[in-house]
Amino acid sequence: MTDILVPTLGESVSSATVARWLKKAGEAVAADEPLVELETDKVTVEVNAPSAGVLEAIAAAEGAEVAPGAVLGSIAAGGGAAAAKPAAPPQPVAAAPAVPAVETPRAVTGPVAVPGTHAPLPAAAKLMAETGASAAAIGAGTGKDGRITKGDVMDFLARPAAAPAAAAAPKPPRALEAGEERVKMTRLRMTIARRLKEAQNTAAMLTTFNEVDMGAAMALRAEYKEVFEKKHGVKLGFMSFFVKACVAALKEFPAVNAEIDGDEIVYKHFVHMGIAVGGPSGLVVPVLRNADTLSFADIEKSIGAFGKKARDGALKLDELAGGSFTITNGGIYGSLMSTPILNPPQSGILGMHKIQDRPMAVGGKVEIRPMMYIALSYDHRIVDGKEAVSFLVRVKESIEDPRRLMLDI
Repeated sequence: MTDILVPTLGESVSSATVARWLKKAGEAVAADEPLVELETDKVTVEVNAPSAGVLEAIAAAEGAEVAPGAVLGSIAAGGGAAAAKPAAPPQPVAAAPAVPAVETPRAVTGPVAVPGTHAPLPAAAKLMAETGASAAAIGAGTGKDGRITKGDVMDFLARPAAAPAAAAAPKPPRALEAGEERVKMTRLRMTIARRLKEAQNTAAMLTTFNEVDMGAAMALRAEYKEVFEKKHGVKLGFMSFFVKACVAALKEFPAVNAEIDGDEIVYKHFVHMGIAVGGPSGLVVPVLRNADTLSFADIEKSIGAFGKKARDGALKLDELAGGSFTITNGGIYGSLMSTPILNPPQSGILGMHKIQDRPMAVGGKVEIRPMMYIALSYDHRIVDGKEAVSFLVRVKESIEDPRRLMLDI
C-alpha cells in the first residue's frame, strides 16, 4: 500500500484545502495520474498518483484542511480484488502545522459549531482554542457543509478588532430575491479580497499618473518584430519595453523596490518583477526573477509561458512568490485609466492602459499620436511624492525614446 501525501506547498504556504477528488475509492489509477486538487491561498495544486493500483481509501474528504506531509489517501497494488472492496467512507483528517503564538491568549471554553453548521475542522478547532475565537463570531466556514477551516480562523483573527467581534453574533445572510444565487467564494478569491483590503488598511497608498507617447516604441517594434520572432521564436510585445523601463527606474529610485518590515526598510539589490495575469480563478501574479538581468527575448518568453500556465491553472507556488514590484496591464481589457492596488508587502505597482489615438501638441502643431495613460500606485510611508513622480517620468522617457534602454541611460 502506498500513501498519497500532501506535497510541499511552497514559501509562506502552510496548509491547503482539499478542493476536489478526481477519483473515487475503489477506482483503478495509473502512476502519475491526477488524483486530487488542493486549493491554497495562491493556486490550485494537483496531486498525482505516486504509483499504479487502486485508490483504496480517501483519508481527507473534500473541504478538509491539510498540511504538507499529511496523508490524503492510499493506493493498493493490483486491480480486481482491491477494487471489489467496499469504499471506505471519507473522513476529514487535518494535519495542522504548529500554531502561531498569540500575544494575549484569552480564556475559552472550547469552540462550538454555529447552529446549522458542522463542527470546525481539527486544525481550526485547535487554533480557535488557542486564540479564543468562537464559531459564533467567525460564522459559517468555507469548508464543505459550512465547516470552519483554519484559513477561516486566520482570516477572522486578521480582521481589525477581532477580539471584541468574537462576542458578537454573526450577521445573518440576507434573503435572496428572485433571480439571485449564492456561490461560496473560493479560497483564492477570499485571499485576493483579504489582501487587497489589507493593502488599503495598512499602506498609505497614493497614485500618480502620466501619459506616454507610444509612437517610438511602436515604430521600433514594427521594424524589428519579424526578425526578432525569427531569431528568438517569440513575438516582441510592449510588456518587455515596460519591464526594462521599470527596471531602469527602480535602480534610480530604490525605495519603490523596497518594503517595510516593522520599523525598518528592506532595500533589494535585485528586481523580481511581478506580472499580473488573469487566470480561471482570478488574478495571479507570477514573478520574473532577476528581471534586471533578462533580455527582451527572455522577458517575452517568460511572460508567454506564464500566460499559458495561468490559463491552464498550472502555475506553481514558487513562481508566484517573492516579487518586489508589479506591473499590471488593464489595457488588454480596454481600460483607459485605473488606480492599481498595491500587492503587499511591495511598495509600488505600475498600471498600463489602452493605447488610444489622441490629438497632441507636438512642436507647436496638433498631431494625432498613440497615447497611453500610465499610473504608479505607491506606499507613501516609504516613497515620497517626488520619488514617485520622478519614477514615472523615467518610465515615460524610456518608452518614448527606447534607445535609452539599449544604452542604459
